[in-house]
Amino acid sequence: MSNPGTTSTTAPPPTDDTSDLARFGYTQQLERSLGSFSSFAAGFSYISIMTGVFQLFGFGFASGGPAFIWTWPLVFIGQGAVALCFAEMAGQFPLAGSVYQWSKQIARPGTSWMSGWIITVGSIVTAAAVAVAYQIILPQVSLVFEIVGGSADAGVTTTPAGAQNAIILALGLVVFTTIVNIVGVRLMAKINNFGVAVELVGVTLLIIMLAIHIKRGPQVVLQTQGTGTGHSWGYLGAFLVASLMSAYVFYGFDTAGSLAEETMEPRRHAPRAILRALTAAAIAGGLLMLVGMMAVGNIKASEIGTLGMPYLIKSTLGNGLGDVFLVCSAIAITVCCLAVQTAAIRLLFSMARDGRLPFGARIAKVNPKSGTPVLPAIITGVLTIVLLLVNMGNQRVFYILTSVAIILFYIPYLMVTTPMLVRRLRGNWPRADHGPFFSMGRWGVVVNIVAVLYGAAMTVNLAWPRAAVYGNDHWYYQWGAIVFTGVISAVGGLLYLRYRHRTAPQGPATVRLVTDESLSEGLAAES
Repeated sequence: MSNPGTTSTTAPPPTDDTSDLARFGYTQQLERSLGSFSSFAAGFSYISIMTGVFQLFGFGFASGGPAFIWTWPLVFIGQGAVALCFAEMAGQFPLAGSVYQWSKQIARPGTSWMSGWIITVGSIVTAAAVAVAYQIILPQVSLVFEIVGGSADAGVTTTPAGAQNAIILALGLVVFTTIVNIVGVRLMAKINNFGVAVELVGVTLLIIMLAIHIKRGPQVVLQTQGTGTGHSWGYLGAFLVASLMSAYVFYGFDTAGSLAEETMEPRRHAPRAILRALTAAAIAGGLLMLVGMMAVGNIKASEIGTLGMPYLIKSTLGNGLGDVFLVCSAIAITVCCLAVQTAAIRLLFSMARDGRLPFGARIAKVNPKSGTPVLPAIITGVLTIVLLLVNMGNQRVFYILTSVAIILFYIPYLMVTTPMLVRRLRGNWPRADHGPFFSMGRWGVVVNIVAVLYGAAMTVNLAWPRAAVYGNDHWYYQWGAIVFTGVISAVGGLLYLRYRHRTAPQGPATVRLVTDESLSEGLAAES
């Protein structure tokens, strides 16, 4: 029996990539037109230095002083281990949906379902968190963008008017990205590639311009500015809070794998794109923050902690040149939100065609003209807008959305790296037919252990109900990450019980009915 959503009346002519996809039981439906740079750009724009660093530099600096920058290489090492594991998976399973599909290949059905469900919700929350970042940038370029409030609210989300204005600007961005994703992947790729090119050039020039204005040596990174005071663990407590800044930036690199069915030669391009995106972001972001702190006039200015990187840039380079780089940041935020929604759409599409979602046949339907799944674009856009409207006027919306979004990625990441480690220790990974694609070889076990330990430790750190992150005015804010994650998991569990039986997609070779029970037996036999 055919699974709805896996056939197309306008199937493209057979190619090596199409035949490769058919081996997994899927028909080529999405438009395969992305090259190596587009694959890299998808991962890089999701990480987006000029979004994450501009958004959260102030939070990291206020929480840990200049020494917070040491969280950057530590988080890079941890997420680098995760990225190496993902690169292996991307080379073996070039399928839309990345984490969901990878988990499906090596974990039990319940695990793969929850990984797909949680990361899809996480992508929608992330889109909202990224869109809110417009408030950090645009009103500091011109008060025209401060639709609600005045100059005192420009560039901040911690005032009632600033929080409301953040939602208004975010709504406009989400409407734009939804329209682009409905039109098709070609338009998305063109806009995304342009945005990434602007970001790469912009951040490079920005580092050079700041370097020209250096006023102090690199020893500034040893200053804590007394931020450990008040923490029961001293500066370590402050450092753990500040690490959330780096954790927020370094995720979403799996997007390069999520677009595998739209990428030419994905087994070759996707693994490289994942690693290159993460490495480029680490180098560019690290240099930007280091040189920025060496160049700013007053390293103890309170505005660095409240207004963040935009203040640092404008106070160092002047308003005119500073505004140019803020515009570059606004472009980066735009393509970042676009990439986040694009990844969410592919996750919905991938789960729906496996019969894992309500109304799966409709959700998995691909528009024959645009070659893109339209309904998932509308669903993700509407849900993001609803999430933003619910948080209208919430002065802690930015940090709450940010922290929840990261947790909803770290947990699914663990649902890939943990089963992968179990298989390595049992001698079942890499598989005998691994092929000439990316492999960590003898370092695989060590890297995989680092990925799992880091992911578990950072998940606990992210969910920790601290007033420094979530506030102490309402319990449901302080415990928001845990409560929200619990609710999402509970809803996902109920949906899984409803949709745990599904029909396998049909390919040109063997076609058989696969249930979760039979798949579990097969996994147990392999183990």
